[in-house]
Amino acid sequence: MSVSSHHFLITVYSNNILTISTSMNAAVRAVVRMGIYVEAKVYFIYEGYQGMVDGGDNIVEVSWESVSSILQVGGTVIGSARCKEFRTREGRLKAAFNLIQRGITNLCVIGGDGSLTGANLFREEWSGLLEELAQSEEAVKKYVYLNIVGMVGSIDNDFCGTDMTIGTDSALHRIIEVVDAIMTTAQSHQRTFVLEVMGRHCGYLALVSALACGADWVFIPEYPPEEGWEDQMCVKLSENRARKKRLNIIIVAEGAIDSHNKPITSEKVKDLVVQQLGFDTRVTILGHVQRGGTPSAFDRILASRMGVEAVLALLEATPDTPACVVSLSGNQAVRLPLMECVQMTQEVQKAMDERKFCEAVRLRGRYDTSNHTHLSALVDTELLCLPVNVVGPGDAHALFLRVGITEGHNMFAVIDGFEGFANGQIKEISWRDVGGWTGQGGSGSLLTQCVMCAVVKMALPVASSMLYFHPCPLFIPSNCSHHACAQQAYLGLLELSAAREKYDEFCVPMVMVPATVSNNVPGSDFSIGADTALNTITDTCDRIKQSASGTKRRVFIIETMGGYCGYLANMGGLAAGADAAYIFEEKFDIRELQANVEHLTEKMKTSIQRGLVLRNENSNENYTTDFIYQLYSEEGKGVFDCRKNVLGHMQQGGAPSPFDRNFGTKVSAKAVQWISKKLRETYRRGKVFANTEDSVCLLGMRRRNLIFQPVVELKDQADFVHRIPKEQWWLKLRPLMKILAKYKTSYDVSDSGQLEHVARHSPKEAETGAI
Repeated sequence: MSVSSHHFLITVYSNNILTISTSMNAAVRAVVRMGIYVEAKVYFIYEGYQGMVDGGDNIVEVSWESVSSILQVGGTVIGSARCKEFRTREGRLKAAFNLIQRGITNLCVIGGDGSLTGANLFREEWSGLLEELAQSEEAVKKYVYLNIVGMVGSIDNDFCGTDMTIGTDSALHRIIEVVDAIMTTAQSHQRTFVLEVMGRHCGYLALVSALACGADWVFIPEYPPEEGWEDQMCVKLSENRARKKRLNIIIVAEGAIDSHNKPITSEKVKDLVVQQLGFDTRVTILGHVQRGGTPSAFDRILASRMGVEAVLALLEATPDTPACVVSLSGNQAVRLPLMECVQMTQEVQKAMDERKFCEAVRLRGRYDTSNHTHLSALVDTELLCLPVNVVGPGDAHALFLRVGITEGHNMFAVIDGFEGFANGQIKEISWRDVGGWTGQGGSGSLLTQCVMCAVVKMALPVASSMLYFHPCPLFIPSNCSHHACAQQAYLGLLELSAAREKYDEFCVPMVMVPATVSNNVPGSDFSIGADTALNTITDTCDRIKQSASGTKRRVFIIETMGGYCGYLANMGGLAAGADAAYIFEEKFDIRELQANVEHLTEKMKTSIQRGLVLRNENSNENYTTDFIYQLYSEEGKGVFDCRKNVLGHMQQGGAPSPFDRNFGTKVSAKAVQWISKKLRETYRRGKVFANTEDSVCLLGMRRRNLIFQPVVELKDQADFVHRIPKEQWWLKLRPLMKILAKYKTSYDVSDSGQLEHVARHSPKEAETGAI
């Protein structure tokens, strides 16, 4: 697409104070820098609609530097306020006058359904407001149309049309941090904790945090418990204590209700537990803690993508184009009609008010409350859990094992991966054995080994003889944590599949789920562990930049893991606001390195004093981290100095992120259901016979769906030499990262290629596109 010669004027604001999320600044930054990139004048409207009505110093033109160093800041630097006056035509008349005085006819609105509805009404009234202002005929013709694009900022994730709203993931981080902290003391004192989280009309935060921390019970508005829930809950808590579980966690959404539409409060739950069970019970109300703090990596990337997409939508807007809202569908940024989404959101609330809860869940369309209901028991057989160098959360193992037990299976775990498999290191796992694994990094108490195909081949005869006595389907909850082993585990599964011709014992259902920080598994957009590593990188970059506060201008060169896969470097650079990210998938030479040094030199002559450069560890065998550090140090003399950091294995440790816990939970539960289905189809005479391609699968996430894919069909999608998929969706975000990072004083015609690429991959419907 070509860039028009006239200036676009884009205003960024949020309105409703209830919708401020901790990651709005990333969206603000993206809109400002993308707007400047396309030669637009960009204005802040401070204090939301109130600032638009009041005008004056509340509407200020901003520059590239205005949004420097705000990515890691919670809330929004432009403020937010309620505005009763804007709800009246007189107030909107004042707002229109203030915009016309500055020639503003494009608005980017960040808020909830109330803010977006107000913006759409303002747009519909625009022509009439201009006539009422008695502007000159020329002015009326020039400013006759007002373009609106919305982004949703709400920690409750209660807006229809998007998988995730800006701020939700950060709120989940705050909740899980509190739960993890509470669990340490609760286990020591055998206590029950009742946690109240936000969610007056939407139970997303409560449900997902309950899944992520392994809560005993959860209450959400959309799923009122049946009559007699009090006794059922107390029986469940007692059973868990009888299994030697030292703590109980109950999560209550603030809007939770019972079947008679009466509130279920955290205090009511506490009193019930104390009176019926006598457990030492405490209440923790998280309140506004959930809305503060540093934004998560997921939220920063989401908000950045939404901001860029919003500017592109304004560039392409016509008088006949309805106002749109930028949303997330799987890993795709999409544009949807604003008022359709608003109306559907309001329909959800209407259904809730009318107690049509199933209809409300269907309309919301994003999460299924059946996730926390009991699964019916299926076939009674044995399952074998084979971990291979796992980095993801213990949830993947714990949930698989417990769901398997719930469905009537006898569960076995292999200690020490394929080598342990060959050596007979197998033990039966009970419900109690996996207690405390939820929220742990690594693989719980199961030891692991990096799998080599040679080891697998050597293990085949012994493993087959073991399976002869215990005909168990195989669940491999990992593709290995390190890039060097990631696809070797996948190859190991291929070896097991190929061994079926020689060993009948391997004719059992086999399923693998991806778990690697490198996110380099073919057949899945995401891997368990990658989001946790990405947050570690982002947090570390924040601290490194903060460490240099008050010192002279400085550039940091940071090496990330990933092997030949540049996912961590690229996405970490986008989340941390890096100036450059060098990756294997995009070749670079000394000329590009020199150009980046010159760019940083120019940037450091402004008020910006920090630079950040990320390098994927295997991006280039000659341009090493040391080489880049020395180059920048030498060329930057007199302007900035350099520091080097190699993050190393710290990216593989720590508590798993909410995304990884939730992802691990979902894929594990789905894997058990798949195996149970295969068992029903193939179980014969005490043994399992399954010798079809679709009985050896990888369970991966593609866009928003979890899909089982035969491993033999994935061979052509993998580059086994460099251990990366041949096609990687996140590479389409490279131009976005560069546009937001490149300091710009004027538009360079040579930059149009980046804009062309972004626009080409900018979808108008949920079915296409990749930005």
